[in-house]
Amino acid sequence: MTTFVIAVDGPAASGKGTIATRLGAAFGLPVLDTGLLYRGVGVLAERAGADLDDPERVGAVATTLTADLLDDAALRTRAAGELASRVAVHPQVRAALLDFQRSFAARPGGAVLDGRDIGTVICPDAPAKLYVTATPEVRAERRWKQLAGQGESVAYEDVLADIRRRDARDGGREAAPMTQAPDANLLDTTEMTIEQAADAARRIVEAARARWETS
Repeated sequence: MTTFVIAVDGPAASGKGTIATRLGAAFGLPVLDTGLLYRGVGVLAERAGADLDDPERVGAVATTLTADLLDDAALRTRAAGELASRVAVHPQVRAALLDFQRSFAARPGGAVLDGRDIGTVICPDAPAKLYVTATPEVRAERRWKQLAGQGESVAYEDVLADIRRRDARDGGREAAPMTQAPDANLLDTTEMTIEQAADAARRIVEAARARWETS
């Protein structure tokens, strides 16, 4: 790989999005939250009245996704997260978004991509790979606080149930299941503040970059 790509994978609310953003700033690289692509497809499909269990129909919707939709506030909601997990199981959707993600990764100088299958499918040759995780309970608390800050009223127990359901769906799907790449660095943020997690991630990437530059 001729560009320095940082692959940041992991389950929902593990902190990977914030870590990816911090890494982008630290290394001067553009950042793509690939989860927003799937949220975008889910929101578009719902708005179009499509059956989310129809892979061909939702796959067709995925081909219409444009970058400008990624700024839509509707993509940041709890509902959009659930829609993303539902449409992401379809190989047709994943295929439609593959080129978008790989083109972003191929930018001059490199990029940071945050998702579920970056290190295993999208950029398997990425020089730096992290798998960011935390316990379901801690992730649910983080997401619950985030949603509350956005004005969404939801019980912690319901968020925890969402997290566990999404973990099972994302990890059990046939198409590009969420899993840690064999050569990815595991970063468990359960007992970490975001500052500690971001610093640990930066040190992992610095070491990976040093190896890449001398290879």
